Amino acid sequence: MKKKKRNIFFGGLIIILLSVGFTTLKNKDLELVKNLDIYYTLFRELNMFYVDETDPEELVTTSINAMLSSLDPYTTYIPESNMDDFKFQTTGEYGGIGSLIRRSGDHVIIADPYEGFPASKAGLRAGDVILKVDGNSAEKQGIESISDKLKGKPGTKLVLTIERYGDQEPRDFTLVREKISIRNVPYFGMIDHYTGYIRLSSFTTGAGKEVETALKELKINHDMKSLVLDLRSNPGGLLIEAVRICNLFVDRNELIVKTKGKVKQWDSEYVTQKEPVDKEIPLVVMINRGSASASEIVAGALQDLDRAVIVGRRTFGKGLVQTSRPLKYNAQLKVTTAKYYIPSGRCIQALDYSNRNEDGSVGIIPDSLISEYKTKNGRLVYDGGGIQPDFEVIPEMLSEITLQLFTQNFLFDFATRYRSAHEEIDAPETFSISNDEYASFKAFVENQDFEFKTASEKAFYDLVKTAKKEKYFKLAGDEFSSLEQKLSHNNLKDLETFQNEIRQILTEEIVNRYYFQTGRILSQIQEDKQLDKAREILNEPALVKEVFVGNQGALANAKAGF
Repeated sequence: MKKKKRNIFFGGLIIILLSVGFTTLKNKDLELVKNLDIYYTLFRELNMFYVDETDPEELVTTSINAMLSSLDPYTTYIPESNMDDFKFQTTGEYGGIGSLIRRSGDHVIIADPYEGFPASKAGLRAGDVILKVDGNSAEKQGIESISDKLKGKPGTKLVLTIERYGDQEPRDFTLVREKISIRNVPYFGMIDHYTGYIRLSSFTTGAGKEVETALKELKINHDMKSLVLDLRSNPGGLLIEAVRICNLFVDRNELIVKTKGKVKQWDSEYVTQKEPVDKEIPLVVMINRGSASASEIVAGALQDLDRAVIVGRRTFGKGLVQTSRPLKYNAQLKVTTAKYYIPSGRCIQALDYSNRNEDGSVGIIPDSLISEYKTKNGRLVYDGGGIQPDFEVIPEMLSEITLQLFTQNFLFDFATRYRSAHEEIDAPETFSISNDEYASFKAFVENQDFEFKTASEKAFYDLVKTAKKEKYFKLAGDEFSSLEQKLSHNNLKDLETFQNEIRQILTEEIVNRYYFQTGRILSQIQEDKQLDKAREILNEPALVKEVFVGNQGALANAKAGF
């Protein structure tokens, strides 16, 4: 009966489309009807005759996702079941306990509770293992399943049974769900007597107001003379919030961004609506490869208007605008409708999704198609992908052992043990692990099953495999043995060689257990090469002026040291 109803539904859909009248349809419309008819008949035959029972909803969803993936990564189908996550991405709000969770073995654990929300107020810690939710076992359940159980209407209660490292028995925690609103500005403060610092991590609803509040607080209560706005690893969000943030630093009626699309209704100009809070304060905006979308609007517009010096690395290069369109049954289509262009006229989109290669890959815009543009003061800037900083500062790459210690959760797990043994630590700005504590960490790693291969080792073993296949290995056996010894890493040696970077990240992880996200940021900026450069620039007013008048020689000399 269900199959018959589905067939009647799809058949009726095709009849309606066909009844529009072929004489009035254009060729493209004819192709649309034709291909919809093919899709319907294929779906019907598959549903009727496939050897095993099929799930129509799963088949259709798979086909929709495959179709949209051929366009760009940002055009996506959002079924009703995923609408809560979608709303969180745009508003930063949801009903729940206020904690990130992740899988560890057969269990889901608390990964990062947010300060001031139910999880942290109830006393949950990062590393706590969730055994039960409201008396129901959580073992071997997926992240999505547990996440759904933790979310709910604000004011409702739930009980988590937790296993904590160092405790003899599990314990129950009673939590009351709240409306969780994640801050766009997780931290702001003074980094010296004259320089303020604002970390902006997202562009959900209210981002502009949060930055404005932080800016006024630093000006009024701390006599701030210059400012660093940190947009590193900020993936973006709402375009209008980017405009509002720019408005804090530039005059009313200043063009910040234009959007242009195939459909004229998406062509818009976004200009500042209010008087600025401070259009004179020396300003540095920090960016990196993780800065995208709205972050690039802010950095690019302030660069084009010669209002801020940009420091860091070239940004991601996402110049595409998405619009949400309602679908049947409370689903949504998030569809790319336009590209955005900052004041100089350049678009920062890096990848050309509309002209894919034969193998389906996407190419970076070639140098031959990169164009010159001019800022408000006549400085040369370029399109072709992302925002190029005025001062490029490339952070040192982490060693392979540090990356593996992080991804295999050795840093996380040691911090869990550390928190169990230490009730309190020094302030985030001053805390560091001692030599004895680092020795304990090395012993902890050595006692675990910690294995990894460096990129050099992987390349070597691939070479050995190929040499054996081609029968060259025996001809150079001694050379291969010698090279293997030279390339093989030693955990204890690497833990010593790269201890500075390992200690820094381990320190941040431990600080986070006591002072949450704010503490982690404070710990991070104590050893921050890019931030040091930003402060150096702000302490040299003449250099800032040279940037804005387009003194490329001064810029080249400044960049040479980094």
